[in-house]
Amino acid sequence: MTDLRLILASASPARTQLLSNAGIAHRVLVSDVDEDAVTARYGITDSHDTALLLARAKAESVAALDEADGALVLGCDSVFEFDGKAYGKPYEAAVARDRLRRMSGGTGVLHTGHWLVDNRETADDGVPGAGASAGSAATIGTVASAEVRFAAMTEAEIDAYIATGEPLQVAGAFTLDSLGGSFITGINGDPHTVVGLSISTLRELLASTGVGITEFWT
Repeated sequence: MTDLRLILASASPARTQLLSNAGIAHRVLVSDVDEDAVTARYGITDSHDTALLLARAKAESVAALDEADGALVLGCDSVFEFDGKAYGKPYEAAVARDRLRRMSGGTGVLHTGHWLVDNRETADDGVPGAGASAGSAATIGTVASAEVRFAAMTEAEIDAYIATGEPLQVAGAFTLDSLGGSFITGINGDPHTVVGLSISTLRELLASTGVGITEFWT
């Protein structure tokens, strides 16, 4: 199916790098979703449900764009749960420092919501036109979760990590695939989930629309 297109509705460099490393051809279109406004509107505090809600909001926002016509659109969002509390992006150094101190030597769960919108045209008779693939009209999602274990961090390490700026713009104030990986001692679940996009979950969502992930391999 040479006409297939996959759009990633996320500004995350880590997510697009994951797709590229997996050989999955895609385009990035960033949504204009206000995450705080969306969560405030629905009043959701559960980490699992928040991740799915925001992933859906991003996917549907981009799917509404003219550039997304005829494409499959994937939205993702990650929320870190620690001691029963939801941790998004800290943005501020003081917030990140407090979180890292709490997380030091502990264990939390990273929830990544995935939402896929099939924007391909559907055929009334169930048979696509010449050279085209019929869409399923699906809008579906799921959450992939993984447990993350942290090493005990010294104050000097926390300060040095915050000084890099990396933890300020990522869910939970840590990364697995970059500098933050130094402080992670184990993952129980799909490591890709912790980075922000589970390739195996994407495979399952695509299959629900009648598309094989190998059709996007470059």
